[in-house]
Amino acid sequence: MGRWEPDARGRLERAAMELFVERGFEQTTVTEIAARAGLTQRTFFRHYADKREVLFGGAQILEESLVNSIAGASDSAAPIDVVAAAVVAVGAVMQERREYSRQRQAVIDANPELQERELIKLASLASAMAVALRKRGVSDRAASLTAEAGIAVLKVAFTQWVCQNGPADLPHLMRASFGELKAVTAASAKT
Repeated sequence: MGRWEPDARGRLERAAMELFVERGFEQTTVTEIAARAGLTQRTFFRHYADKREVLFGGAQILEESLVNSIAGASDSAAPIDVVAAAVVAVGAVMQERREYSRQRQAVIDANPELQERELIKLASLASAMAVALRKRGVSDRAASLTAEAGIAVLKVAFTQWVCQNGPADLPHLMRASFGELKAVTAASAKT
């Protein structure tokens, strides 16, 4: 290997994504990812437990961001508004990585094992948000329902965002989806 270069984790992520897109997830090895990044397998395993974690390594950061946003919200805010603000804030960060998100989603969509891992990640995010809501004094059932609704909005808006051609604003799609959810539940309450 050549002399040390910075951003090993970023280089591994870029190399892995290139290879996953070119060859497919199953056909790509850790050795190939490390070589493409100009690094060793040992360096790869310092950053990731396995090649799946390249796609899911940001889950902890995402969870922390959602939980911190919920914890820092105004005490007077309704639970759904607290979750909406948290999800929209995460969407603003994700907005900057649209092409990566598209590629990542295509890799996940092509692999049932990765689809399952994505569902586990989303369930974990919902659970963490529900715990954060309970810490704010929201009842168990309301916290669970609100967190699950937040994840549903995230999934719907994200799917629309990665599938659209042309410019799209993920936070806007998320706010619009929360608005539709509120409208649907308000209409249901009237009947």
